[in-house]
Amino acid sequence: MLIQENLGIQEKLRILSDAAKYDAACTSSGVDRKGKQGKQGQLGSAHEAGICHSFSADGRCISLLKILLTNECVYDCKYCINRRSNDTLRTAFTPEEVCRLTMEFYRRNYIEGLFLSSGIQDSPDHTMEQMLAVAKSLRLEHKFQGYIHLKAIPGASPELVEAAGFFADRMSVNLELPTADGLRKLAPGKTREKILTPMRQIQKGIVKQIAQEGLLEKKGLSSALLSDSGRSFSGSLPDFGEKGRRESRTSPRVIPGRSSYGNYGLGRSASGRSVFVPGGQSTQIIVGATPESDFQMVSVAEALYQNFGLKRVFYSAFVPVSDDSSLPALPGGPPLLREHRLYQADWLMRYYGFQASELLSEEKPNFNVLLDPKCDWAVRNLGRFPVEVNRAPYGELLRVPGIGVKSAVRIVEARKGTVLRFEDLKKMGVVMKRAVYFITCSGRMMHPVRMDEDFITGCMIGEERRKVWELEQKDTYRQLSLFDDFHMQTEPPAEERAALLTGQL
Repeated sequence: MLIQENLGIQEKLRILSDAAKYDAACTSSGVDRKGKQGKQGQLGSAHEAGICHSFSADGRCISLLKILLTNECVYDCKYCINRRSNDTLRTAFTPEEVCRLTMEFYRRNYIEGLFLSSGIQDSPDHTMEQMLAVAKSLRLEHKFQGYIHLKAIPGASPELVEAAGFFADRMSVNLELPTADGLRKLAPGKTREKILTPMRQIQKGIVKQIAQEGLLEKKGLSSALLSDSGRSFSGSLPDFGEKGRRESRTSPRVIPGRSSYGNYGLGRSASGRSVFVPGGQSTQIIVGATPESDFQMVSVAEALYQNFGLKRVFYSAFVPVSDDSSLPALPGGPPLLREHRLYQADWLMRYYGFQASELLSEEKPNFNVLLDPKCDWAVRNLGRFPVEVNRAPYGELLRVPGIGVKSAVRIVEARKGTVLRFEDLKKMGVVMKRAVYFITCSGRMMHPVRMDEDFITGCMIGEERRKVWELEQKDTYRQLSLFDDFHMQTEPPAEERAALLTGQL
């Protein structure tokens, strides 16, 4: 491990922003907090869906300063570019340097917030202390009210995790791999218990905060969540052993059209006090580094939503960053299409009322390459179609390919005063190229359709094949620089780059 101690802040930024590119950033802040510019020296604000302007090819939100505190690490995870045994240049920011970068970039309107992750330097407690120092300094010394996302370090003391939760908007603990077997194989030193412990602590803190504000009933949550015996804390993740057996559990139904998982974002409390992780928590799962099926992936995600109240589960296609016999070769490159299908399925579980067992099974463990999960489910369940749009319940409308949450709501509202026609559905945003095979208006289909699985699949895969080609042809995992400009072929002069960091224009 080559540690370079005399690097300038600009070189550190280059190294540690590039090292952070495989960590999936959040797509929205999940918290609403008004800034108070001009009052008490405060700077910045956060909006509930305000950090989702643009994304790089690796899914990274451009408007966040996304960096590692350090790329030094005591662990030797085989899939990680920052693992202990990798021969790469190591460096670390000081908390003061991270604060300086955040404030200067914010003042120049480059960013709206900070996404801070880290390798494990010396020990989990030491690393968590450094990350806490960054968040605390930004909030109290620099009066920064913008968005802050912190990684909770597995193995760190609960006191440090709790303290960080009152300065961060969102926290996350990366599950890394979907099964305990995968962790043992590729991440020696990490265990599922270490990862789930801070995840459970964050959930308890969020629910306790809601209870103190008297919002349990308003949020549709049970007071049982506060008890260690409640399902949310006693539940575990599916255990896929060598024989592929899965733990049995009773899965609560999802309210159609509404995410019932982790809707705990509160922003400021009614009394104006700081709130514990108001934007909720998230996690990330690596796709393709271990041989788990798609069914195992979505089952684990479903359990995380139900048992740990997560806001989001992010999926990251495995990118080979080193030669190791225990890692897959991936001659076709990172499994981006598989990652895409998992995100589509995740959306169906969170907003459309689907369960993992409906989308896949042990007999059909992987998603269709040529059809998205919703279309694939529909053609495998043709007995439930066609549905009459003028009478079908809202939940049934959501399961029709081509009908989304917004268009389903519009249909339900519009049919109260009129009889809907196919022309009306198109104006409401229904994708008729897909929906036409599964709906009727006043008892009639738009065109004569043979309700046959092979026939309908053949009609729909044309559009999906084009999407698959576009996905596979993407310039993948290009790390976006804070100095990028798609209309410039040369970098800014050195004096301008130095002025950007020092604030002396």
